[in-house]
Amino acid sequence: MSRLPRAQEHLKTGFTAEAVSAACFRAYADRAEREGRAELAGRWRQLAADKDRLAVLQLEAAGQARPGGEAVRAALAEERYEIDVLYPKMMGEVDAETAAVFEQVVAAQRRHAEALEELRRAQQAAGHG
Repeated sequence: MSRLPRAQEHLKTGFTAEAVSAACFRAYADRAEREGRAELAGRWRQLAADKDRLAVLQLEAAGQARPGGEAVRAALAEERYEIDVLYPKMMGEVDAETAAVFEQVVAAQRRHAEALEELRRAQQAAGHG
């Protein structure tokens, strides 16, 4: 049984659905762009932007759009979890081709963590962290 109130649970589910749809739509746009179908790509990107807005609406309604330093700390913790726990676990359970994709993701996640750490330091230096 979930410990979240029903409304929070539904907002989280809705956020996830919209965020996943937005990412898929951007992938479809990239594919259409590579195929030389710029108009179709533009339409997919517009739909993705609309889905992003719906995801943000639900994230904010759930009280999960954190302020300043709190947002950076939460994002940094998430990146570290993905780097240290999530992707290494999945890499150990998949074929070499899929593991290679995850290795690329981890490399990008490390860059994200570095950028977030820089942002955290900048916020602290400005007295906002």
